[in-house]
Amino acid sequence: MRNRLVLLAALAATALLAVVPTATANNSADALAGPRCVKAGVTFLVQNGLLRDAALTQIDYDTIDSDGGGTAGLINTDLPAGSYLPLGTVIRLHFTNPELFDWCA
Repeated sequence: MRNRLVLLAALAATALLAVVPTATANNSADALAGPRCVKAGVTFLVQNGLLRDAALTQIDYDTIDSDGGGTAGLINTDLPAGSYLPLGTVIRLHFTNPELFDWCA
């Protein structure tokens, strides 16, 4: 069952990646900012072999944040130790708070 959930999360992330490039020129830059931000985040996870761990809520995001709350980490906020966030929550943050993620700049 656990592997099925990982597969579903990976498929959902891949589907999102497939949607972003098909946007038309009529879309405003603002409308594409969220999907592009998510695409960059998922690409980071894939390139670093972390997608499975993210889907299983096994990443402590405190390990890649900015401990001072500035822009020194990949995530521009200071998270408490043990910040294991569900992948869906992290994806939503890419839409609502893209300034938190270096790859969204």
